[in-house]
Amino acid sequence: MSVRGASKQIIDTLLTWDGVAAHPHRFGGTEFRIGRREIGHIHGDYLVDIPFPKKVRDEIVANGLAEPHHILPETGWVSFYLREEDDIENVIGLLKRSYDIAMKQRLSRRLEADSD
Repeated sequence: MSVRGASKQIIDTLLTWDGVAAHPHRFGGTEFRIGRREIGHIHGDYLVDIPFPKKVRDEIVANGLAEPHHILPETGWVSFYLREEDDIENVIGLLKRSYDIAMKQRLSRRLEADSD
C-alpha cells in the first residue's frame, strides 16, 4: 500500500529546511542530506528509512512511531511505511527529529573545532 503523492510532499517539505539537499539514493528513491550526513531517504510513495542514534531508535520503536529497519533491524535505522494520508505528517515529524539531531551534532562539532 502507498499514499499517492506522498514522496512529492515529503521532498518539497524537506527541501525548505536549512541545509537539506536531495540526492538519488543508491538503492533507489531520494536521499536527504545535510552535507555528507544522511537524515533519511524515501522509496516512492510507500517507505521512508531514517537513521537515529540507537537509544532514540529504541524509543521510537517502543512508542510505535516506526518499525525497526526492514533489512537492518539491529541498527539505529527505522522504517516507516506510508499507508494513509496522516502518515505523511507523522514521517515528516520523524525526519525533523533526525534533522534536529544532525544539526545539533554539527553545531557541537563546530564549537569543539573553534575551541581548539
